[in-house]
Amino acid sequence: MIIPFSPPDINNKEIENVIDTLKSGWITTGPKTKEFEKKIAKYCHTDVAVCLNSATACMESTLRLLGIGEGDEVITSAYTYTASASVIHHVGAKIVLVDTAPNSYEMDYEKLENAITEKTKAIIPVDLAGIMCDYQKIYEIIENKRNLYSANNELQETFNRVVVIADAAHSFGAKQNELMSGEVADFTCFSFHAVKNLTTAEGGAVTWKQINGISDDYLYNQFMLLSLHGQSKDALAKNKLGSWEYDIEILGYKCNMTDIQAAIGLTQLKRYPSLLIKRQKIINYYNQALAGLNIHHLNHYDEKNTSSGHLYMINLINRDIDNRNGLIIKLAEHGIATNVHYKPLPMLTAYKKLGFSIENFPNSYNMYKNELTLPLYTLLEFENIDYIIDNLKKFQ
Repeated sequence: MIIPFSPPDINNKEIENVIDTLKSGWITTGPKTKEFEKKIAKYCHTDVAVCLNSATACMESTLRLLGIGEGDEVITSAYTYTASASVIHHVGAKIVLVDTAPNSYEMDYEKLENAITEKTKAIIPVDLAGIMCDYQKIYEIIENKRNLYSANNELQETFNRVVVIADAAHSFGAKQNELMSGEVADFTCFSFHAVKNLTTAEGGAVTWKQINGISDDYLYNQFMLLSLHGQSKDALAKNKLGSWEYDIEILGYKCNMTDIQAAIGLTQLKRYPSLLIKRQKIINYYNQALAGLNIHHLNHYDEKNTSSGHLYMINLINRDIDNRNGLIIKLAEHGIATNVHYKPLPMLTAYKKLGFSIENFPNSYNMYKNELTLPLYTLLEFENIDYIIDNLKKFQ
């Protein structure tokens, strides 16, 4: 039996919608991208959404929109993928990493509060595996440190506090206290990469809560400028008869979503409620099958949180890196693909060069050293899970 780690769930409806888009003659950013944005906003209970080519582009564009750069600090978790932190470096700000709490993948909120200084302009919490962070606690911390905040521009003055930019690459469709991921943080950045719950092959979206005194149209247009070279008109607007002329208002970037990608996303979004149900069934099946083993798994569903069920992460209790890595090889030899989420950032060469050392992040290391991520995707059958569990029991 061969069980891949996370293949995309693409059916004929997605394929047909892509073919229709190819035949339409409009394949770059156009009507389907705009429709996808509106449907994402409706799904997330926000007024507006912007679609770009990745969650990374969404986070970096949000930092740039806020005017965050050299001399500023932005805090994120040491336990995440590089994109959460690299965008901070891209805009010229200082990366501040916070260790996780003991026996947790979430930032230690006491350490987060201690990390906030007069230079802190934003926090990027990470919704790992599809479970939203404790945003109520994060906002309490920000309020406690409001007196330290110093704004550098009009938009920052409007907030007059540290801004929360959720790295929600994993949590599209998650809920916390009945609020959707997308309407809780100040800005929320989603990923639609090939391995995500909802995919556009490559892609992402950013939503935001309404900001007093700042119109949604203004923010949307600023994202558009950032994503298309600072051009005052996109291709759709320029396509109108006699509307060729444009201006370059800022020296922007190139990270727009195409209608081909949006065509996939529109069809996926129609199917998404059923995909989330399937993921929850798989997680519950795993949980029951692993009961009694010396394994810890994340709690995806409780009174407060409804996860998007993106990853099934387990910790092999009292095991080390060598044991975990050996298990990965044995499972692979029996056709089972697994993964590790994640190697903490201070263990990676680029972050070592910035002066980070894993010795300063012991809780992150302890979570990483025996973490294993099992296959979780909507095409996975329960007989596949039985095979995975049988081999896990045999070798763990």
